[in-house]
Amino acid sequence: MGSRIPSHQLSNGLYVSGRPEQHKERAPTMSSKAVPYTGGDVKKSGELGKMFDIPVLDKAPVPRPSNSNPNSNSGPNRTPTSSNPNSSSGPLRKSSGPLSSSRQHSGSLSLQPTGLITSGPISSGPLNGPRRPKSGPIEPNKVAGYGASITSLDAGDGGLRFKVPKLVVWVIVAVFMVALVVGVFMLVTVRKPIILFVVAGFSVPGIVMLGWNFAWRRKGLMGFIAGYPDAELRGAKNGQYVKVTGVVTCGSIPLETSYQRIPRCIYISTELYEYRGLGDKPANSHHRCFSWGLMHLERHAADFYISDFQTGLRALVKAGYGAKVASFVKPSTVVDVTKENREVSPTFLHWLAERNLSSDDRVMRLKEGYIKEGSTVSVMGMVQRHDNVLMIIPSSEPISTGCQWKSCLLSTTIDGLVLTCDECSSGDVIIPV
Repeated sequence: MGSRIPSHQLSNGLYVSGRPEQHKERAPTMSSKAVPYTGGDVKKSGELGKMFDIPVLDKAPVPRPSNSNPNSNSGPNRTPTSSNPNSSSGPLRKSSGPLSSSRQHSGSLSLQPTGLITSGPISSGPLNGPRRPKSGPIEPNKVAGYGASITSLDAGDGGLRFKVPKLVVWVIVAVFMVALVVGVFMLVTVRKPIILFVVAGFSVPGIVMLGWNFAWRRKGLMGFIAGYPDAELRGAKNGQYVKVTGVVTCGSIPLETSYQRIPRCIYISTELYEYRGLGDKPANSHHRCFSWGLMHLERHAADFYISDFQTGLRALVKAGYGAKVASFVKPSTVVDVTKENREVSPTFLHWLAERNLSSDDRVMRLKEGYIKEGSTVSVMGMVQRHDNVLMIIPSSEPISTGCQWKSCLLSTTIDGLVLTCDECSSGDVIIPV
């Protein structure tokens, strides 16, 4: 006896097998209205704004424009027209500046227009690109065209000073004053000037020796540098003070002289001097009459490489980025304006105009020195090794030359990286003006 398969009839009259489905009570559906696009504004995001104590803006629904408006556009990508510049709806919103609608709130949180929560201001962080430099005067170590990668040198002797203890100086001055007072007293009371003769006998040689040292201390230093033995870079230890002589090559930033436009230099110097006669204006505060005074100076040095003559090893000399450098390079005269020849070339006039310098009825002399790539240079500095890179850096302490008794020269000190070159711009090459 076969079993009967139950079947039932659908509402459209079709018979299907199986029992009819029992109607279950459906859960009531909640009506929802379309949420307007907020454009990332937290004040229009409802509960998210309340979490950070931000007042929520309750705006009345904006009525939809009728179809009779010729400017209405259908579609989701609507751009705000000029009649409503403050509208924030639409994904294609334009702003007058980058992140112009950002808002800062209390605490360390920053709420951006995108709705993201960050821990710092918008201007911070590597994702916002490099910061623009602030307007203002250029720093002393930043030169137009080079930036802060080079070193601007002053008009001094590179920190050349006498190494005499202050105690010795004060003792000598005290003894001299006491002897002078006693001599004057003996001369007034006893009428015997013998003590004054003794004081004069000791003071005159001392004054002569000081004058000799002031006049010849630079040559004494050059003699000390020339007699200092060259070191081998291969066996030099880290922190050792050495002298290296070799051929130089430019680093990442080569220099160029400002007047003659000589390219690929590691050191450049352009000096403008003015002669001061009786009644003329001084070129600087230390300019005396009937002498040449420095009116303008451009002296720069940059990082370069030197190849040791003895071992052939190459080292990086850190002379840029504001390092202490004592340069002893003799410049040559390239322009000489005298009283007999006051005609100035257009090139020299243009050079003066670029630097806001006047040439009205003045006796001037322009000197330029440089060390070009391929020249033989002597460098004195301290060895430093870093990640298999051999470098020569300025010494942390001044170097003393010691007393040179044969030349009657006192001990002098030199501070920084010592840079000398004898074969570059050693002769005067006067360019006719």
